[in-house]
Amino acid sequence: MPVRELMSKKLITVTVDDSVMKASKLMKEHGIQHLPVLKQGALAGIVSDRDLKEASPSKATALDIHELYYLLDQITVGKVMPTRLFTVSPVDTVEKAAAIMLKHNISALPVVNPEGGLEGIITKGDIFRAFVSISGIYQGEWAMGFELADDPGSIKEVTDVIRAHGGRIASILTGYEWAPAGFRHVYIRARDLADAMALQQELGRKVKIIYFLHEKVD
Repeated sequence: MPVRELMSKKLITVTVDDSVMKASKLMKEHGIQHLPVLKQGALAGIVSDRDLKEASPSKATALDIHELYYLLDQITVGKVMPTRLFTVSPVDTVEKAAAIMLKHNISALPVVNPEGGLEGIITKGDIFRAFVSISGIYQGEWAMGFELADDPGSIKEVTDVIRAHGGRIASILTGYEWAPAGFRHVYIRARDLADAMALQQELGRKVKIIYFLHEKVD
């Protein structure tokens, strides 16, 4: 799924010269946790609510509230935003965005076009929504996990059995990270099973079942 399908296009931004106080107010007003930062109209960085909190004086400070507000109004966003900027393009995949966030322990990425123009922002929350959508949990209440040989046709063998029991496939995901060499883990969601117990028993005779669950999201 491309980033452009999930990114937020309604952008609230600040400049490097805006105060931490202004940035904090914007976040609260709009219920957001990240703000792209501009310098002379071009993307210069991104600042999070965590960055702003870390820049704020401790609650144990001897400053009174007026002195505290004055200090926050003097600190600029450019001084507290991370110095290294990571971005993705609208045509990059959600998986790539997620991998960058995970690798660098960040929770949002500006989305820029090939010319460097800011087009949107994608956050961890957007990634979670994409994962839930792709997982098929809303369309398939039966969740199954299998350890299958990494051979052509191994998935079809399983899906043919599911369909033979009246099941309709909602999603299929695969992964290698936790599987032994020569195998892969396959995660399937399905609905409309005629006899779930009979299906589980038949599949158990053919392949290794990791889990076989019935679950719905209320």
